[in-house]
This record gives sequence, C-alpha cells and structure tokens, in this order.
Amino acid sequence: MRDQPILAVLGAGSWGTALAALAARNGVTTRLWGRDREALAAMAASHRNQRYLPDLELPPELSYEPELAVAVRDADVVLVVVPSHAFASMLDDLKPLLGPDAAIAWATKGFEPGTGRFLHELVAQKLPGRPAAVVTGPSFAREVAAGLPSAVTVHSDDEAFAKALAALLHAPNFRAYSGNDVLGAELGGAMKNVLAVATGVADGMQLGLNARAGLITRGMNEMLRLGLALGARPETLMGLSGLGDLVLTCTGDLSRNRRLGLALGQGIALNEAVRQIGQVVESVITADEVSRLAEQHGLELPIANGVRAVLHGEVTPVEGVRMLMSREQKPEYPQGLFGNA
Repeated sequence: MRDQPILAVLGAGSWGTALAALAARNGVTTRLWGRDREALAAMAASHRNQRYLPDLELPPELSYEPELAVAVRDADVVLVVVPSHAFASMLDDLKPLLGPDAAIAWATKGFEPGTGRFLHELVAQKLPGRPAAVVTGPSFAREVAAGLPSAVTVHSDDEAFAKALAALLHAPNFRAYSGNDVLGAELGGAMKNVLAVATGVADGMQLGLNARAGLITRGMNEMLRLGLALGARPETLMGLSGLGDLVLTCTGDLSRNRRLGLALGQGIALNEAVRQIGQVVESVITADEVSRLAEQHGLELPIANGVRAVLHGEVTPVEGVRMLMSREQKPEYPQGLFGNA
C-alpha cells in the first residue's frame, strides 16, 4: 500500500458514510460511492447525508463519486458497505473494475441469503488472491460520524493488511484493533443482530431488565457454541466483534434490529415494523441462516430459533417467550462452557 493510499467506500448509507467521513478526517484520500446519484450530489453540495445522518456535517475533504468504475480506479483499498443481500452482486460488479493491487474489505454484517455462506467465502470465490479483511465491532454509525469514542476490530488472514487497514481507520476517538479470525469476527457481527431482536421483544413486552440480561447472557452462550462448531476462536467472540457488538445492539435504541424487536413486542406486524424503521434490518434474513447453520451442526439454539419462528409468524412473541421460559430446569453448563443449551 502506498504512503498516501486511496480508499473507495462503496455504500452511502449511514455506516458507509460514517466510515468514509472517519477516513477522510484521518487524511486518507477517500471516495464515497452510492447507487443514488441525486443523493450523492446533495451530499456533495451540503456536506450532509440528509436521509441517514441529517444533523451531522461531513468533512470537506470527502469526495463523492456516482460512477463505480471511477470510484475504484487506482484505489488501494475498496471497502464494501452494502446490505448482505446485495454483497455478492457488488463483488460481481467490482471484479472487472479493480486494479491488480487493490485490496478488498467489507463492513457488511450477515450471510449470503439462501446459502448461509459467510461473506469472506464469497470474496474468496469472486475476488481470489487479494488481501481481504472484515471491519466489525460495536459501532453505531451516528456516534462514529459525530466523533464519539468507539472501537472496532479488523480481521484478515493477511496480518499486514489487517494492521494497515486498522491504521487507516484509527483516530483519537476511534480505536481500531486487528486480528486474524475472519470467521469468528463475521459470526459475531451477524448473529448479534438476531439476538438483539430477542432482547427488543422482551423490552417491548416490558419484561424487565432481568429478562434482558438473561437473554444477552444465554444468547452469548449460543454464539460461542455455534462459533466452536464452525471453527471460530472463543476469544474473538468474547471480544469486540462478538460480546461487544452483542451488548451494544441488544441495549442501544439506535440498533435497527433491537427496534424491530421492540415493535414486535408491542404487537406491531413485521412488515409495518420494517417500514417504520426505513432501512434494511439484517436479522430478518440472518435468523434463517443462523438456524440453518445450527441444524447442520446438530446444535440447539433456543433463542435464535425462537427469533426465527417469530419472524416467520410461526409463533407470537408471547408464545416465543413462554417457550423459552418453559424449557426444563438444568445445570447452566452441563457439559462445560460449550455444552448443550
């Protein structure tokens, strides 16, 4: 990577905008691309993302590019920040446009819909041979864009690239750590969205703080057991990408997934709840993939499976809570930390 790298951020939603603004403030030459040309033009004129971050001013150094080929031209790092359902097609669009030395990174959380494949598997298939990294952790876009203290982690099989990308993002109010457990980092970032729906439902039903704490703790157990089955390292899931993101998403009302759960717990229908949120809610897709992975590995994940059942209308939120609470009494860890639930 050159001394003065060029970063292309693809996806002008709240998180893509926040990361692009962060990098630009760090002195990195940063281009932000989005599919909505009019929205990008308005951002360039006003230095604000009126749809997602209307009250936060963006740095004048940030540039906006509506042409994908121009946005990624000569870029040292291309950071993809689109919803998980659009991730594979974004990689397909990028393949003929990337320079030979461009590295790829993503701050998308989720799986490929319908297959349950991790996003790093899609990158390896569609853009093989390039340095690749995931950026994840407990980070609401609004707070990052506002310059409030935050911490994330960058994981890659290429240690040098993980450190270089973390250095581009690291700032006085933004700590960027690095690691090499890509699968674990991705699992935590995806699965916490499902568990946040559960805590949101409980809070929407006004079940109390005890219920919320119990759901977070037992949800963490489910994340650890699935991670172990898939080959993730426990310390990754106990870090920023797992526990950190889980706590934030389960307790912070800026979380779309928590807000979805709150609405469901208050009796609002799924489609109406998603409409009110007005943005992609990753848990609606991710819950299916988590259940699919658990079934493949013979795991029982009662909280994650309960969320999936509620999202599919198979049970009501009240019935889902009753099912969890009526499970048989047992030791907390009958087979150690990673035993059955």
